[in-house]
Amino acid sequence: MQSEFLIGVDGGGTHCRTRLTTPDGRILAECTGGSANVYSDFTGALDRVNTLIEQTFIAADLPLSARKNTHAVWGLAGANVPSVDQRLQQHPSSFARLSLFSDVDIACAGAHQGQPGAVLIAGTGSQGAAWDGTRFHRVGGWGFALADHGSGALLGQRALRKALQAHDGIIAVTPLTEAVMRHFSHSPDALLSWTRHATPGDWGHFSPWVFDAAQQGDELAAELIAESAAEVTVMLDALAQASHGPLALMGGMAAPLLPWLAAATRNKIVPAQEDALSGALRLASLC
Repeated sequence: MQSEFLIGVDGGGTHCRTRLTTPDGRILAECTGGSANVYSDFTGALDRVNTLIEQTFIAADLPLSARKNTHAVWGLAGANVPSVDQRLQQHPSSFARLSLFSDVDIACAGAHQGQPGAVLIAGTGSQGAAWDGTRFHRVGGWGFALADHGSGALLGQRALRKALQAHDGIIAVTPLTEAVMRHFSHSPDALLSWTRHATPGDWGHFSPWVFDAAQQGDELAAELIAESAAEVTVMLDALAQASHGPLALMGGMAAPLLPWLAAATRNKIVPAQEDALSGALRLASLC
């Protein structure tokens, strides 16, 4: 039996969004709230998701009991981790149906309007997904310590590593390394103290510095960006083989990295057609 309503949830590490529609696609309400990464904060993320869903039904002037007539599709950051996915599958639901995905899955479905294809999201972190029309194949998404290749966080970390090497006289000082060390008052101790509490987003703060320096002719900065571009290319090639469909490159690193990719790689990349919430709602009709 077809549900009376559909609700999509795009739960990212920065913010969470919801969209409530009728089965024919008419939007009834949309809401935005805090982060919903179920790997880093399982209970808190689900609390925020459920609160935002309640706000969405209220915004649509519907009773919360309407959940019983709703097919929900959640795409949550961290849901790619198998142990987290198991916990999610066991979580009680008041919906007529609940379908669970990673946030990169619904982004992929939206980018290609539910058709086979792949997406690589390169922002503070990085993760990709390929949809062959039946299932998703994911690459990356294992966090800053183990993965995040081609990400802003990793590029920023490499820049700070090089700045410290230049300070120690291991490599030549460049405008980029000088700017970074000046930011920390030319104190390795200050830099070391900062790393004790730095988040991936804090590391990623320095990635625009690398692109700015490269535009000014800093050869070290160009080498660092080329390394990130090579990592993105490897991931895109793997996704292309898994989906045999078009590729989309999304996230905050997409636009600045695009000119650094080889022409053959750039020619494979297409714009995303729809957002992740649209992807979640499309998956409601496919799962």
